[in-house]
Amino acid sequence: MENILYAPWRNDYVSGEKIEGCVFCHISTHAEDDVSLHVLYRDEHCFIVMNRYPYTPGHFMIIPHCHTDSLESLDPKVWLHITALAQKGVQMLKESFGAHGVNLGMNLGRAGGAGIAEHIHLHLVPRWERDTNFITSIAETRVYSTDFEKIFLRLKEVAKNYF
Repeated sequence: MENILYAPWRNDYVSGEKIEGCVFCHISTHAEDDVSLHVLYRDEHCFIVMNRYPYTPGHFMIIPHCHTDSLESLDPKVWLHITALAQKGVQMLKESFGAHGVNLGMNLGRAGGAGIAEHIHLHLVPRWERDTNFITSIAETRVYSTDFEKIFLRLKEVAKNYF
């Protein structure tokens, strides 16, 4: 039996322009493209970007501008800044997005599960009670319950109040 999931919004990704090199460095150096790259916030140390492969609606990442795969060599001031942004991000997801909880995490290195291992990043994944879905377990497939662009625009607007 063949399973088919219809996802027309993925066409832009499949047929779109591929970014060469580190995707996070590309985002870091192209502030003029923040809307098309789905950047919620940026400052001199970091930027916050929506995850293009979210676990749940509203999943975003905090990423330092400096290219490193080593948390232990990251400037401590930058790490403290990332954690301060994470606190504000959790508050935003709870207060303005209605999340009941938030998963925070970093996958360090390919062996640690990092999809983009060459540039560290901190995930913030909003969670809701009873948001588990059987299809993730039995079909290794995620169901995204709402439009990605609508979520980005909503979070971009409320982020102004938190960052």
